[in-house]
Amino acid sequence: MMIKPPEKMAKSITIGSNGYLGRHLAHFLKIAGFDNSIYDIQPKSVFGVDNYKTLNITDKSTFSQLDPEVDFIFMFAGLSGTAEGFKRHEDFLRVNETGLLNLLTWMTETNCRARIIFPSSRLIYKGKKGELLTEDDPKETRTIYALNKLAAENLLWMYQNAFGLDYTILRICVPYGNLFDNHFSYGTIGFFLTKAQKKEDIVLFGDGALRRTFTHVEDICTTIIQSVQKPGTKNEIYNIGGENMSLLDAASLIAGRYGVQVRLEKWPEMPLKLETGDTAFDDRKLKNAGFGDYQHRLESWIESY
Repeated sequence: MMIKPPEKMAKSITIGSNGYLGRHLAHFLKIAGFDNSIYDIQPKSVFGVDNYKTLNITDKSTFSQLDPEVDFIFMFAGLSGTAEGFKRHEDFLRVNETGLLNLLTWMTETNCRARIIFPSSRLIYKGKKGELLTEDDPKETRTIYALNKLAAENLLWMYQNAFGLDYTILRICVPYGNLFDNHFSYGTIGFFLTKAQKKEDIVLFGDGALRRTFTHVEDICTTIIQSVQKPGTKNEIYNIGGENMSLLDAASLIAGRYGVQVRLEKWPEMPLKLETGDTAFDDRKLKNAGFGDYQHRLESWIESY
């Protein structure tokens, strides 16, 4: 997808620029011509650039270093994981919810009128077997992380309603691809690849028929950058689409590439309790807004990986 530069030089802040999605977003914002400052909690940037500063979102005082005169704030910092959240619930709440509240509080205190761009997750949905999920479909949170994401969406709505702070929420299903290294966060494709590269069988629970939407990280970032520049996307929530397929089909593509097998096993008790069911996205709302022109295909990416 060709990134169209903004009509004027847009100023932005990316918080969480060292993470999997954050580093890709910062990369494509630079290509798009944004004047983008990057922040994360680590002492150094993964890019080794001069405009990086350390920011601990759980410490309200550190937000004072931010420039309130920006157009966009990409809030991509956070902790992710499924069962991990039960073990570290205090960390997940502090980072994923209090961190956002600290940003929102700073914005109200400084009269910052930037639009917040926030990535949400498939995990907030109650799965629908054999059907695509629309933005208005029922929600169900089976993990602390999913609860954090849904709470964050509600916080953004609350602060828009009370203080007029604008936002755009992009819900992401299963991202894949990496332009910088082999780190895939908690990603499904990363798990499959790690197994296959070690010449180990890829293990799926059940019959492997669970469906997901797989989206290349470049398509995710370019869709976000293009869509948020339009006034009509303010205070809206969008599913980012891609290719809808079963976990078995996706795993089989990788297994075939590396000469390993896909092995089906019985569901363990805890993963079964946390499983959402089918979470494949209907992205008509995004396409009706003029976006969602995805360029990558999973099979082609695997062949060239």
